[in-house]
Amino acid sequence: MDTDEKAVWTARATIEIAAAPEKVWSALTGIDRWPEWQPGVSAAKLEGGLAVGSVFRWKAKSLGIVSTVRELEPGKRIAWAGISLGMRAVHAWTLEATGAGTSVTTRESMSGWLASFMRIVSPGFLEKSVAASLHALKARSERSE
Repeated sequence: MDTDEKAVWTARATIEIAAAPEKVWSALTGIDRWPEWQPGVSAAKLEGGLAVGSVFRWKAKSLGIVSTVRELEPGKRIAWAGISLGMRAVHAWTLEATGAGTSVTTRESMSGWLASFMRIVSPGFLEKSVAASLHALKARSERSE
């Protein structure tokens, strides 16, 4: 599953993280703990275990979102589709081990009337959101625990 390249809005970014892929994967897929480190996420709850078809409900910037895991390759790739009022988003994350840690690439697409409106009133929002999520994941993964 990949993002919708025909969507109103798409963004892609990559970051290098000085942590093992297992640690990065744990942070990324620990959905219930997203509010601890994800900017703008105030609530997140995975219903059941993490698997293709799993549903999680979360709030980002006070917008309620219901997402469904569409692809899961443990330790390497996760993708989900989410819906909220006036918007459908697809978000995919890929992790790759490097000599220094982990390279993480994320892609997101948004469609619907709300995505169209947001692109007009806040043109850099999606790109900034994707970058902020990557930097937050980096900070969380590189933190000693």
